[in-house]
Amino acid sequence: MPNPTAAMLVIGDEILSGRTRDANMHYLAGALTTAGIDLREVRVVSDDRSAIIDAVRALSDDYAHVFTSGGIGPTHDDITADCIAAAFDTHIDVRDDARALLQAHYDRSGQELNAARLRMARIPDGATLIDNPVSTAPGFTIRNVHVMAGVPSVFQAMVASILPTLTGGAPMLSRTVRVMRGEGDIAGPLGQFAESFPDLSVGSYPFQKDGIYGSNIVVRGADAARLDLAMDKLQHMLPT
Repeated sequence: MPNPTAAMLVIGDEILSGRTRDANMHYLAGALTTAGIDLREVRVVSDDRSAIIDAVRALSDDYAHVFTSGGIGPTHDDITADCIAAAFDTHIDVRDDARALLQAHYDRSGQELNAARLRMARIPDGATLIDNPVSTAPGFTIRNVHVMAGVPSVFQAMVASILPTLTGGAPMLSRTVRVMRGEGDIAGPLGQFAESFPDLSVGSYPFQKDGIYGSNIVVRGADAARLDLAMDKLQHMLPT
């Protein structure tokens, strides 16, 4: 049985402007690989209501899971929760359990749970909360969409909270061969190799070192024995 599929939706003008470098995609890809969930697509959209709604609907239809990052904080441009609710035609408001979490957190820190902070307790009807052990404000899951913060430390904590609740498949394994030849030299035999192992993913990643061209050949699959067999054949096929 094939692994469940997933997509990621990164939300925020600061990502598209280059002001902030996204680290969450890299982390999520690794976590999903270990869990046996295949990340197939990543989209980045601005803080635009229509763009977020359209992307959520499309990705939710196409993949088993959608993971979003960004836009669930206390400021005026944190519109993700409202857009998720709109994407599924669902009512959204401050929810008692989310409010209680925030109230306890701000009471402990001696701060006021003001109107801005209370925005983080707005949860669509029917959603389940995603635990946030870093800063308390929860994410949430509605249908197959998991809505999480953009701050990397919080995003990672939320991923750790949600992944154990999901059904994965076989973890994806990888093997790498480093070849000190350019891609033009290895393209022919590498293509033949890929045709011989259609059940495996084969990628070539070129580099240059001390004026010499080389390639890292990465082979990925779920069956360790099959990978070992493939790597043995690959090393005999590639030119030296």
